[in-house]
Amino acid sequence: MDLTHAVFEPEGDGPFATVFAFHGWGSTAMDLLGLAPHLLGGSMLTLAPQGPIRTPIGGGAYGYGWFPITGGAGTLDRASFDSASRGLEEFLDAAATRYPIDPARSFVLGFSQGGVMAYHLALRHPERFAGLAALSSWLPPELARAYPAMPAHAQLRTLVQHGSQDPMIPIGRAQESAALLGELGVPVTLAEYPIGHEISAPSLADLNTWLGGGKIE
Repeated sequence: MDLTHAVFEPEGDGPFATVFAFHGWGSTAMDLLGLAPHLLGGSMLTLAPQGPIRTPIGGGAYGYGWFPITGGAGTLDRASFDSASRGLEEFLDAAATRYPIDPARSFVLGFSQGGVMAYHLALRHPERFAGLAALSSWLPPELARAYPAMPAHAQLRTLVQHGSQDPMIPIGRAQESAALLGELGVPVTLAEYPIGHEISAPSLADLNTWLGGGKIE
């Protein structure tokens, strides 16, 4: 598998319900792996690939991203994005042969910039996933309008979580994303929290409820 990735594998033989977790800009494959023990009691296989772009984050340290940020969170470098998308599709294909994944219980999750990649893969291949979770992220309108409407979109359960105090990606971007999903016929739940650009205990609890098939009040 070409992408560096981190893995949390539950006890047992599987196949397992699986989360593909895509980190945000300046982070690493290990970032979202910390969620794994808390997702449905640690029963989910979690696969966290690392973005291909290496970037300095200060103090001699480096993080990674999926495409360059060149003018704010809303800007999409299409060439880099397309390259990262191809890499992730290859990763998904390779993971399906290497890990004990239950394809009927496969979810894609992304935080911040990683959410853009999660949106893209799920909307392009909705038949591959039982659900999509976009955390503190956004769906670029130019991407949303490029996807043809598919019957499988109606089966793609989607959770959009966002902080009302997010200083990096305003809450309006999440609300716009939810509206764009609705235009594609995607069943979406938008959950807002009084937090910044982060995951909180209440948002994690709601994520767990959603992953288990429950509804968020």
